[in-house]
Order: sequence, then structure tokens, then C-alpha cells
Amino acid sequence: MKTRAFQQLDVFGAAPYLGNPLAVVLDGTDLTHEEMQHFAQWTNLSETTFLLPPSVQGASAGADYRVRIFTPGAELPFAGHPTLGSCHAWLRAGGVPKAHDIVQECQAGLVRIRRSGTRLAFAAPPLRRSTANPELLAAITAALGIKPQQIKAAQLLDNGPVWLGLLLDSRQTVLALTPNHQALKTTGQKVGVAALESAQDRTPLIARSNREARAFAPASTQTASATPEAVEVEVRAFAAPVGVLEDPVTGSFNASLAQWLIAVGLAPRTYIAAQGSCIGRAGQVHITQDDSGQVWVGGDSITCIEGRVSL
Repeated sequence: MKTRAFQQLDVFGAAPYLGNPLAVVLDGTDLTHEEMQHFAQWTNLSETTFLLPPSVQGASAGADYRVRIFTPGAELPFAGHPTLGSCHAWLRAGGVPKAHDIVQECQAGLVRIRRSGTRLAFAAPPLRRSTANPELLAAITAALGIKPQQIKAAQLLDNGPVWLGLLLDSRQTVLALTPNHQALKTTGQKVGVAALESAQDRTPLIARSNREARAFAPASTQTASATPEAVEVEVRAFAAPVGVLEDPVTGSFNASLAQWLIAVGLAPRTYIAAQGSCIGRAGQVHITQDDSGQVWVGGDSITCIEGRVSL
């Protein structure tokens, strides 16, 4: 074992400790796959990442660093909040990008990351969409405890991780879900659900989010920054097959969801998604599609713990 620089961050939160925590080991060199997986299981966070030098191929394509991403149960080819949090940690540790955009290498390929003030945003990876198998959809519907008519649209969304994306009929339906997680695990399929807000629904939603942010934020963070901005999409994500029953805030699913909904005209080119309120969080994901059609997924990252870890 040797001591390695370590950070634990909060990503996508409206204030510290309201988003999705991430553990980052800033030097993953000479660690085996098994050692990384064991540490990720020990942290018991939704994701733990290990930073490495880019591969020869990655470096030649402009990568600034490489990241490996683990849940407690498996390695992921790509994930959103680990992308932003790992980049934040790399920059905080003195990383200097080769160009204006930071380029991260992961198993899914190269991911561009941009800075806007203190907020980072990643370029959503290319999305492959397909129709869900009717038998799988029926099993998921039963496990979620909803009726088929409450599903407005469904797609398999693949941007590295594969999510079954469900657009439900209302925010109330999304927030009321009490899934059978064992049944979801049996399907082997991660599931993300969302609902679009109508204009008349947004005022009570904002008020509810503000109350939650004030309730859960520590006294030292109960400032204006703890007040979420207006949101237009409510999101939840269930990933029992990889050891995470409900993810607090999910960058990969929000990325693929945005690409899907914007492409079919169901969502505007710029919006804010809320996630995590059912588990005491107040996550905010900032979505923007630029003029080239690229979707950017942004959020805040805050370092909460910094030190060294023996690995």
C-alpha cells in the first residue's frame, strides 16, 4: 500500500451535501481492477473514480487524463457526475488542460468538458436509442408499481451505460414511485424516469425544492446558494443491477434523456432537471443544446473532504 491524494466531492448539488457524493483517488497507477473495485465497495458511494495518465492513443487524441469509474458492484464505461467531479478534482490538484476544453478519457472514449465560471459541463456522448422489448417494459412497469397508461414514452438509451428511459405522465407519479428494487435487479436493467413540468406546476415545485434545500443544508450553507433555480423536469434513477437502489443525481441518464426529449421536440433546448428529492437531496442538472446540436450537461462540484488514502 501507499498513500495517495484523495478528495470526496458533492456533485450537482444546489448547495454542499445536497447532490451526489463522489470519491476520487487522484493517482490510480499500479492499482489492479480488483483493488479499485474493492475500494469502491468500501466507500459505498454511488461512484468512486481513479485518475490515471491518458493512454498513448488517448494522449495522441488530446486527452488530459484518464478515469476509471466504479460503483460498489461494477465498473462503468462512462458516468456523468463522476466525469464532472473527477475533472473538478483534477483541476483542483493542479491539472492544466492542453486546450480550452478539458478532455477526459474513459472506457466509453473521449469526453469534452467546458468551464463556465466555477461550473463544469460535459459534452453528452453520442446516443443510441432503440425500442424497449415489450417483455422487459412489462417487467419494469410491474416492478415500479405503475400502470402502462402512465407511461407516455419509453426508449432504451445507450451512451455507454444503458438506461431504460421512461417519460411518465406527471411529476406526482415520478415522486410517488416505491419500486420493488429486487424485481428491478432481476431484470438486469437500470431505469430512469422523468416527467416534464407544465407552467402552472412550476411555482409549487420551486417552493417545495426551496424548502428541501433549507431543511437539508447545514446551517453554514443556508444562504442564497442553497435556493435551487426553476426546474422543468423531475427525474429519478434506479440502478439495482449495479448495486445502487436510487441514484441521488445521474449525469449519464440526464444526458441521454435530454438528447432524446430535445430530439423529438418534447423538451426545450435549455432546461434544469431536479433529482434526488425523494432521498433528501436537491440535485440540479443544467442542460443546454448549442447551435451545433451538441447537448451539454452541467452542474456544480464542491470538494467536501481532502486528504490522503492508503491503497
